[in-house]
Amino acid sequence: MAPVFTMACQSYDRMEPLRSGRVTVGGAELNFLDLPVEETFFRMLKFREFDIAEMSLSTYVLTLAEGSPFVAVPVFPSRAFRHSAVYVREDSPVTDPAQLAGGTVGVPEYQITAAVWVRGILAEHHGLGVTSVRYRTGGLDAPGRVEKLGLRLPPDVEVLPIGPEETLSRMLLDGSLDAVHSARNPGPFNEPGHGGIRRLFPDPEGVERRYHERTGIFPIMHTLVIRRDVYEQHRWLARELVKACGRAKDEGLAGIGETAALRYALPWLWAEAERTRAALGDDWWPYGFEPNRTTLETFLRYSYEQGLAARRYDAEELFAPETLAEVVV
Repeated sequence: MAPVFTMACQSYDRMEPLRSGRVTVGGAELNFLDLPVEETFFRMLKFREFDIAEMSLSTYVLTLAEGSPFVAVPVFPSRAFRHSAVYVREDSPVTDPAQLAGGTVGVPEYQITAAVWVRGILAEHHGLGVTSVRYRTGGLDAPGRVEKLGLRLPPDVEVLPIGPEETLSRMLLDGSLDAVHSARNPGPFNEPGHGGIRRLFPDPEGVERRYHERTGIFPIMHTLVIRRDVYEQHRWLARELVKACGRAKDEGLAGIGETAALRYALPWLWAEAERTRAALGDDWWPYGFEPNRTTLETFLRYSYEQGLAARRYDAEELFAPETLAEVVV
């Protein structure tokens, strides 16, 4: 009888075939838990509840310093360009990232993957050094959020928590913060008229497309990890998981540009699919190590430069060795 593994991951289109059972993992059965990413991260980090789980790339890198309880495979359930993740007040005089130097920026957690990408991109491409601003951490729209992991940052990086009753959105609106870096829209931004908040970049899609043209990078947010004790008992699982996730992605994205009968409730999704293919290539959401080497190396450099990673890791160190080589016949 095939062993059963519990996998916690949001049921993205690229993961839905695994959740439904249309795609299976060779030699195994999956108990797929469709959970919000924040819940998955919290439960996996604190309680090690799952055999396989989606995990923040940044958090995973930080667990490597003292021997990670997880082993990653080069499957990336979440990716996103992040120029669109920088918010300021509607009446802010700031029109260029470099103008934030000397200011105070809010971020839910200093170590989250989106924040690492934002800081790295603004430093490397927009003239805003990581240490040129002060950082304040806490809940975006609900008070009480704290860093999931303890951080040992260099003395020139100032990171302090906000008050127990404060939120980043409220502090941005009242002028206590000059900007917020957030993967999610601040709550007021979702209101009619965007609630007094605007994105720093007025044309974030255009900036992100030009960034990809220059760098070839489509930022990775999450990777898939196996709990180490499970991996060590079932070394074959890493490769079979990569194969299954690749098939699930191909099936999940098939038909995204269909026009005969719209698979998704967006009337011009076919046009967006064609634009995306033209800009990013036929496989615009690649799994595997080599197609993502530059993206991973850039992220690891940012993590180290920002005082997070204990050292400058080689990208190969992140993944189960079985996933880095393929049989050739």
